[in-house]
Amino acid sequence: MIRNALLAAAALTAIVAPAANADPISGGPAPCVNASDLTGPDFNVRKCGVSDVDQFRVNLDNNGNAYCGPTSLYNVLHYWAHVKGAPIGWGPTRVGDIDPQDQSDYDLNTAAIAKIGFDAKYNGATNLTNLRTAWDNATKPARDAGWQTSRGVVSTLENPDFAGELARKLNEGPLQLVYGRYKDAPGAYALQRSGGHIVTVVSATGSFGGNTIQLKLADPGRAWDHNKTPDYLQTQSDYEALDVTLTRRAFQQYSPAKDDENTAEDESMEPGTYKWVTRWELTGPRYVSDTTRQMVEGFNWFDMAK
Repeated sequence: MIRNALLAAAALTAIVAPAANADPISGGPAPCVNASDLTGPDFNVRKCGVSDVDQFRVNLDNNGNAYCGPTSLYNVLHYWAHVKGAPIGWGPTRVGDIDPQDQSDYDLNTAAIAKIGFDAKYNGATNLTNLRTAWDNATKPARDAGWQTSRGVVSTLENPDFAGELARKLNEGPLQLVYGRYKDAPGAYALQRSGGHIVTVVSATGSFGGNTIQLKLADPGRAWDHNKTPDYLQTQSDYEALDVTLTRRAFQQYSPAKDDENTAEDESMEPGTYKWVTRWELTGPRYVSDTTRQMVEGFNWFDMAK
């Protein structure tokens, strides 16, 4: 499957998508009303025209099981290409010419996701740092055409107004948000990270300096048809905007000791370490788990202008 993904990525240099006419802005579940209210003590920001592409698909490693990072970044690129008209892509292929909801573009969409994964050094997972590099590669045609691009990361750690910072950055464009899946760990108020997931943020309401935020997400891993229809790996599901709440939490993050393969001793038997951290717990009707808690750790932000 890794070979298939690399072949799909390479195919982007050979497949020329048909030229687009007037762009109908294919993206985001209807109805959607843009919002950009950052005045006063409260905020309300909404970005329309963001795609909600599925990560689970054939021709990706393990059917895309760990392609949430590349797919959520594709949603961001879709917005800048379709809504803002930026020339984004690889070789002759432009994201603005791809309609994820058109079945005839399904393979081309998969190839684009594979290319993002390749640029983000996918090795069974991706991280926010390498995904910013993938953004740089995809937006190079825009910079060559005179656009200016910027990107960065915001962590929940040592950030007194994470809610406000999220709203301000979302006002520039859709975000890539990462949360960890945390399980109970030894000790009081202790949790241990056991995995993670990356989604696209399209809407945020709340208060500056507040302890809760209401978000709408384009989640590449929670398509309504996942494992429910026989062809879900070969088709794009209907777009959705999933409602979640973020709540500020403080707890001890437990990190178990790791073995150093260069020594004879087994360091993994030594006691782990604890560190007090601030995260934002993500809850919602489609995010219920009996074994883990979803804790937001930070987000990538992106901006473009010409």
